[in-house]
Formats: sequence, structure tokens, C-alpha cells
Amino acid sequence: MRHRVYGKILSRSKGQRIALRRTMIRQLFINEQIRTTKAKAIAIRGEAERLITLARNSEKGSDVDKMNARRLAAKKLGGAPEEVKKLFEEIGPRYANRNGGYTRMFKLGKRQGDAAEMVLLELVEE
Repeated sequence: MRHRVYGKILSRSKGQRIALRRTMIRQLFINEQIRTTKAKAIAIRGEAERLITLARNSEKGSDVDKMNARRLAAKKLGGAPEEVKKLFEEIGPRYANRNGGYTRMFKLGKRQGDAAEMVLLELVEE
């Protein structure tokens, strides 16, 4: 039974799964789009959108709230200062008037080697 089990396992151990999610979210924020399998895109999409919402909402808070939000984002991204800075200074303010739906998935077809469904996960332009 899967009661109270969060997220997709993706055929990896816990450490590998956390590292994969961190790396993919960081690459999404740096390049603003990534090409990956559909299962991996679905697994990271929600967490990436939560981080963008955190950055967007921190603008309205006090200095203490802003610092706490940056620390939470750094924890989720594995302490990557460049990505945290870009998230809070470029990506968060870009979506100030948008209530969610910051990412978009385009189907690209099946991968030749193993017929895995490939998608392009990108940040919505606004």
C-alpha cells in the first residue's frame, strides 16, 4: 500500500532521487527549459512551482521573511547561491501577477533507445 508516500520513486534510492530533483530544478532555473522524460518532469514540476511561489511571495514580506525564504530555497536547491539569486531576483518578480502555472510541458515524442516519452519542460514567458 502507498499510504502517505510522497512523490515518484523513479527507480532510485532516496539519495539519488533527491540529487536528481535538485539537479533538474537547478538546470530548469538556469536554462529556463529542460528536455527530459515525462516521469521526471512530472516529479519535479510541483516542487519547482512551489519554489517560484516562495520567491514571488517573499517580495511582500519583511526582511526577516525574505531571508527565511532564501534559506528555504537554498535548502531545496542544495545551497546553490547563483540559482537562488536568479530565482529571487529574476524569476520570482517575473510572475508577480500570475497565480500559479509557471511551467509548461511540450510532448516531444518517444526516445529512440528505450521508447521513453520525452517532454520539454519550460518556464512560461510573461
